[in-house]
Amino acid sequence: MEKPWLHSYPAHVPADIDPGAYVTLGALIGPVCAAYPQRPAFVNQGASLSYERFAHLARDFAAFLRHGAGLSEGERVAIMLPNLLQYPVALFGALGAGCVVVNTNPLYTARELRHQLADSGATCIVVLENFAHLVQQVLPDTALHTVITTRVGDMLHQPRALLTNFVLAHVRHAVPEWHIAGALELTHVLRRGAAMPNPQPSAAHSATALLQYTGGTTGVPKAAILTHANLVANVLQTEAWIAGALGHGSETALIPLPLYHIFALTATLAFLRMAATCVLVTNPRDVGALVAEIAHARPSAMIGVNTLFRALLDAPGGEQAATGALKLAVAGGMAVQRSVAERWQQRFAIPITEGYGLTETAPIVCANRLDAGHFTGAIGLPVSSTEVAILDDDGAALASGEIGEICVRGPQVMQGYWNNPAETARVFAHDGWLRTGDLGSMDADGYVTLRDRKKDIIIVSGFKVFPNEVEEVATQHPGVLEAAAIGMADERAGQLVKLVVVRSDPALGEAELLAHCRANLTAYKVPHAIVFRDRPLPKSNIGKILRRVVSEDEARGASLAEPLPAPG
Repeated sequence: MEKPWLHSYPAHVPADIDPGAYVTLGALIGPVCAAYPQRPAFVNQGASLSYERFAHLARDFAAFLRHGAGLSEGERVAIMLPNLLQYPVALFGALGAGCVVVNTNPLYTARELRHQLADSGATCIVVLENFAHLVQQVLPDTALHTVITTRVGDMLHQPRALLTNFVLAHVRHAVPEWHIAGALELTHVLRRGAAMPNPQPSAAHSATALLQYTGGTTGVPKAAILTHANLVANVLQTEAWIAGALGHGSETALIPLPLYHIFALTATLAFLRMAATCVLVTNPRDVGALVAEIAHARPSAMIGVNTLFRALLDAPGGEQAATGALKLAVAGGMAVQRSVAERWQQRFAIPITEGYGLTETAPIVCANRLDAGHFTGAIGLPVSSTEVAILDDDGAALASGEIGEICVRGPQVMQGYWNNPAETARVFAHDGWLRTGDLGSMDADGYVTLRDRKKDIIIVSGFKVFPNEVEEVATQHPGVLEAAAIGMADERAGQLVKLVVVRSDPALGEAELLAHCRANLTAYKVPHAIVFRDRPLPKSNIGKILRRVVSEDEARGASLAEPLPAPG
């Protein structure tokens, strides 16, 4: 097929990467640990792990899993941790033992956790003690036989470690009571593993590395099967793209998104490949603490989502925190609003570089040029060794500029969904194309523009309305903090647009906002109804507004005084 995007590539980006250059993720990162042994690999809450120490602890954990817990290759290990130093140790330890990692959101309810553990067949879990009571609740319904707990302060320096654990348990009462017979402490596990021989799993490029769950906002979550090959490919693709902006062994990268989310995880792996110091932010919702962390760490690179970038722009002190230090700010997970991007560039003199991907592609598919110098509004060019096509419902390719479903082929594309052949068959079209469920277009230069999720499109009298566009216009009004555009039933038109808004200016009224929308949108796109809420809109774990939850809440006729339901 024609690849017009190659003509738009920066000079340093190759058309292809070698996905077979490294057999496993361990083989990909191992040389960096050897080359930069004393450089900090991870920093969290004032403590750090050098590349050498990180590699040793991961080896010790791998040894325990194989020789102490008796896990075999291919067994699933769930990791239920926020961004702490323990997370990368557990991740690379499990992978080094030949096991499969099941990334698990610590904020899951017992119902959600039960489904994921039972569906994955996980036999071991590493869990922050704050959430061990949930594991206790679901334990009888799972295959778990090894439970390893850790506390927030376990890898911090003394006396902060003891103080942190004491305060959380006895002052803030943040650790609900739990009891799991035979549960092990991670610190003890690592000491035991240090005396055990190195595990020697068979290195297989095609071996599964992650079961990464997705789709929980639209139904029962399903797990994308991501192999070592998929992840190695996407890390190399990312490294090739950002190499022109960042150097090896000299950068500091801020990671405020949770590592159990695939965007944050793959970005972190790419930063590790470049021997960067990765600053793990445990609670990015504490914006004041986040600003202080940025001011202290002075990161040269950071990742985020639209809501996080906006929060930093609005936070006291945020305008000075990273001035002059940042070289790269990368956004993913949700569309970046132009108003946020323009404010960011004005404030920090660098653009937010937007990319595009999904769990099923490990995740990166497209990225904008780092030297664009401005916010493009597009999701960029397909990265190395990646093919993107815009197909209609029958699988036929559409012409440049036409809107259809974004479809992807490349070495980063998943193998399928775990134990779900029907869903696997549904998302793979002929010739191996992965149907993303996203609508978009590609121009003559290969730049892809995302329109919206196929399932979120609002059809007004036969005309398609993209919620992203309506939300983009609404949030350009200075009185709007955040907005969600959803469909509402109408006998005559089929559907009309409803806009649910959280105001930054309490004085903003419906008439003023409607006038703003009418001035910037075609008549059928203008909201028929505007609902103001005084609480934040429900969001996913990385800050993406959950339109489904907003729609369900509106259908129930929730009043302004009622709290919004937690995202499912």
